[in-house]
Amino acid sequence: MSISVSNSPLPASSAAANVSSNSAVVQKAPQTTEASTDTVHLSQSQQVHQLHAEGQRVSQIASGLSLTVAAVNSYLGIATQK
Repeated sequence: MSISVSNSPLPASSAAANVSSNSAVVQKAPQTTEASTDTVHLSQSQQVHQLHAEGQRVSQIASGLSLTVAAVNSYLGIATQK
């Protein structure tokens, strides 16, 4: 049994030849050296909401983002007693 992997479809006769042969043919996709551009930058408010949704406490969020607890509460719409 052999395996044939390709990025482009093979003609039927070529595919049949690869299946019947005893060697595997593997073609690798070309590698790029450019950095990925799939980065998303969140605002502080969005970061606060994301971390809160993940279950972090207000004090943990404030500490991790170098914010005051009052600022985090404000982003989350949590009223504090005066």
